[in-house]
Amino acid sequence: MELRLDSLQVFTANQRQWSPKPPTLEQQRAFRSAWRRASLRTVVSHASYLINLASPDRTGRRRSVSAYGAELDRCRSLGIRLCVVHPGAHLGSGEARGIRRIARSLETVYAARPDCRVRTLLETTAGQGTSIGHRFEQLADIIARAECRRRLGVCVDTCHLFAAGHDLATDAGYARTMDELFATVGRSRIHCVHLNDSKGPLGSRVDRHAHIGRGRIGMSGFRNLVNDPRFADLPGILETPKGENERGELWDRANLRRLRRLVRRGS
Repeated sequence: MELRLDSLQVFTANQRQWSPKPPTLEQQRAFRSAWRRASLRTVVSHASYLINLASPDRTGRRRSVSAYGAELDRCRSLGIRLCVVHPGAHLGSGEARGIRRIARSLETVYAARPDCRVRTLLETTAGQGTSIGHRFEQLADIIARAECRRRLGVCVDTCHLFAAGHDLATDAGYARTMDELFATVGRSRIHCVHLNDSKGPLGSRVDRHAHIGRGRIGMSGFRNLVNDPRFADLPGILETPKGENERGELWDRANLRRLRRLVRRGS
């Protein structure tokens, strides 16, 4: 491919609609064929932004459970095995209750699909508003509470970590953050990384993605990450702003080049 990709994240449907149509058999075949031709190792789906599995509103939570179940069904029909979802927001009802609702919601989704092999990846969050997932303990608690825990994992977003107060910009901060992540969540639970710099400062709780090296994390933080053997086999996904830079180059190409140049030979 033009960008020499080995991993890709997609939306299986319009991420801002509650009830999109499932892919037709023709669309499923076309997707699988394009995947093979592109020689991509991993394709990851990202669930709708509308879904809130922690909602205290029963109607809203039922709607979210239904929408997420439909997302897993679409993933299964397309051959996608990893699906990223934001854990949810408790909307003022309290963190503990929100965590319990997320675990129950996931149990409901998978109980209706006992043969589903698509793994849910709970994404680390920036901690905006009442969102859950900005502390590693929250993610570990959700997984521990859910009976479907064998089908659950974590997607690490670098911008979100930094905005939530996890210092990735310094060597000591990076080491401390990742040691805490692996000790709390566990290496076997982490299946994907979103590689985004942060426009907001450390601990700002502001979810604003920046180009690699153009934000507050900086190149040193990403140098540590791309050379960390614990992440060597995981798919890395860019969610940086799109378009062209000041030289007319696609930002995706520029960001990928910056990351690849950071990889030490032999790493």
